[in-house]
Amino acid sequence: MWVLASQLAVKQGRTAAAGTYASLTARGDSLFELCDALLCTDGPVRTLVDLALAPEHRRGHGALYGGLNQGQINVARLRRALAGVPLPRAADGRLVLAVDVSPWLRPDANTCAGLSFCHTFGRGEGKHQMVPGWPYSVVAALETGRTSWTAVLDAIRLEPGADVAAVTTEQIREVVERLVAAGQWQPGDPEVLVVLDAGYDAPRIAHLLAGLPVEILGRLRSDRVMRRPAPSREEFFLANPKGGRLLEHGGEFVFGNPATWGAEQAVTVTDTRLYGKARAQAWDRLHPRLTHRAAWLDHEGPLPLIEGTVIRLIVEKLPSGGVNKPVWLWWSGTAATEADVDRCWQSFLRRFDIEHAFRLFKQTLGWTKPRLRSPEAADRWTWLVIAAYAQLRFARPLAADLRRPWEKPTEPNRLTPARVRRGFRNLHAKTGSPAAAPKPSNPGPGCPPGSKNRRPATRHDVGGVLATGEPYSRPAHHKAGTKPRRTG
Repeated sequence: MWVLASQLAVKQGRTAAAGTYASLTARGDSLFELCDALLCTDGPVRTLVDLALAPEHRRGHGALYGGLNQGQINVARLRRALAGVPLPRAADGRLVLAVDVSPWLRPDANTCAGLSFCHTFGRGEGKHQMVPGWPYSVVAALETGRTSWTAVLDAIRLEPGADVAAVTTEQIREVVERLVAAGQWQPGDPEVLVVLDAGYDAPRIAHLLAGLPVEILGRLRSDRVMRRPAPSREEFFLANPKGGRLLEHGGEFVFGNPATWGAEQAVTVTDTRLYGKARAQAWDRLHPRLTHRAAWLDHEGPLPLIEGTVIRLIVEKLPSGGVNKPVWLWWSGTAATEADVDRCWQSFLRRFDIEHAFRLFKQTLGWTKPRLRSPEAADRWTWLVIAAYAQLRFARPLAADLRRPWEKPTEPNRLTPARVRRGFRNLHAKTGSPAAAPKPSNPGPGCPPGSKNRRPATRHDVGGVLATGEPYSRPAHHKAGTKPRRTG
């Protein structure tokens, strides 16, 4: 059985490599060898020049930068290829997708276009900062169990002034449509579950994605206030015999006030390995009270009632020893059962696996290490990193456990992405490369000694990405550490 699985993994890996090479429409040989060097280099990637010195990259560093700056990648074809490969699923066969934004910080790159103020977390209290960079919205399919693997399906660079909810909605819609076209979802299958963090407006995204086979699960702030369903006409006149105007909303559900919660529709208690007993409570048919402001300012007609299930999760302890504050979740489904409640909060905890993917991209694969000037070159490098990560997934059952003396042995097919990459060079020697051999050439003369740059690079302003689409703007040469100026 393991031999058949290995042969299937080899076939899938070769197909993925061929699909990646076919997606490189200009300077494809240089870009593909750069991807091979990224996978086969020992240790974390520090600079692009180190990749040019790898044996898998048979071209010079000029060809490396030429591929990133002047190359072309058929991103649509690469997206379809990622959606067509086998994807991880939940225990009930459901696809679980996680969406999150990770920034490529460029605080001193005044000559880079398309920079936005990215929210970053620092160590200590009050260390949250807004740093210029390129924010990327990433969609990945999550696995079950204890793992740091995900299947990255899409990445979009957010433009300055972009409406995050609108861009995320369109991104999810395109990903789900590609999955349906690839046969990953068929009528009768469980709906795709999309998990979001607290930075997203989950009810609004659920409203914008109406008609798609998706369920939205998002985290809410602990100071939110929801509304119950409005009473029916009969209930209203029984409570108000003298009549009056019919109510549009029911009573308030204040997260911070237990007196407003009422009876739960479902309660579950689960024993966990790290958190002790996890208790989840669910209240059905709760919706936010919308107003014609912010994202709903230009909405025509009456505002919708977006009903869902509110879930409160509280654990017995935290592994770090911190304060175990409750986590509030909003699920776009209604009439939740105990199985639905457990599936929702466990899927939300699995959402943090995408953070492991971001850490691998940045610390091991060197996603944010190159100092590229153009955002188009940054997009090409981002997709090369995603393609390399996809090949690591296919090499997962084939890679040998080349562990350090102090590392614990790992079961087959349970290696982390970094340890799979450690043995990828041995696999690459057996599969070959579709890239053509480089042609011999002589380097150009370059600039004459002592010549000065007569065409200085253009300086660009730094914008911002907000949930409402309202941009920030300030000159790129503005003093660091000051508060950005908001413009209407």
